[in-house]
Amino acid sequence: MRAVREAHHVYVVELDPEVLQQARFRKSNPAYVDGMPCVYVGMTGLDPDVRFDKHKAGIQANRYVQRYGLHLRPDLYAHLNPMPYGDAQYMEVDLAI
Repeated sequence: MRAVREAHHVYVVELDPEVLQQARFRKSNPAYVDGMPCVYVGMTGLDPDVRFDKHKAGIQANRYVQRYGLHLRPDLYAHLNPMPYGDAQYMEVDLAI
């Protein structure tokens, strides 16, 4: 039986509130509550710091993180990492809701 590798991470990036000026972002986030921080939630096989740097450099980047990403929010995810791939897929959605 093959061991499950805990090699994946979820991460949360706080976005500049200016992202709310983007109609496409607002349309993709209909449940957004005014006054709450805007965040992007992702999963990666990399260290979250490395993944954030790649977003900012435009490497396999989410357009909103590249343009509006301020910083990582490890207070929202660090206690969860690392985890198996399937768990990371689930947690990515769970954190985003």
